[in-house]
Amino acid sequence: MNLSNNQTRAILWDMDGTLIDSVPYHLQAWQDVLRQINRTVDHHVWNQTAGMRNSEIIPLLFPDMSPAEVTYVDQAKEARYRERIEQDGIELLPGVAEWIQRFAAAGWKQAIASSAPPENVATIAHVLHLNGTFEAMISGADVQRGKPDPDIFLAAAQRLSVEPQNCLVIEDAATGIEAAHRAGMKAIGVLNTHPQLEADLVIKSMQDLTWEMIEDVMRKT
Repeated sequence: MNLSNNQTRAILWDMDGTLIDSVPYHLQAWQDVLRQINRTVDHHVWNQTAGMRNSEIIPLLFPDMSPAEVTYVDQAKEARYRERIEQDGIELLPGVAEWIQRFAAAGWKQAIASSAPPENVATIAHVLHLNGTFEAMISGADVQRGKPDPDIFLAAAQRLSVEPQNCLVIEDAATGIEAAHRAGMKAIGVLNTHPQLEADLVIKSMQDLTWEMIEDVMRKT
């Protein structure tokens, strides 16, 4: 597919819930670490924190935690998550690999734009052999404010040298879609982890996406 108006376009991929189904790994890591300090988290309540940073999640779920406890849980949970990914392995969600190849063949630049810590992004890229696939990998450490603020997507666009209006975000969470819109970008919502999303286009799976759908989204004003 040729680029229109000779303008370079970019795909900005969210990672958790978009490239991969990491929910079971994250939940198990939370449970493993919280069990150590005699705490628990309800899956339904935790699921509402999708797309948020640990620094926001922990005070929300456990407002009585001391700063030292928050720091410990934050670091221990992410370390446990990476251990599980390395031990068990993980796969790209259906249709993702094909679309990564299609976008690359069509000349679109691509980046990961995730609120996750850089170590998590690096682990996923290593396990899935994605190093070299993306021209940029932006993590939560690269910006001061996480989603729904637009900083992560704006940083990715800047790294790729692509104007925000020529970027298309692929997301699974409402906070990410809001961040994309606040960045002046179009967003495709994939219903991998949430039953309902408000995006420029909503699909059940990347397998359902077509070039015609993409062009319709990019033409929207």
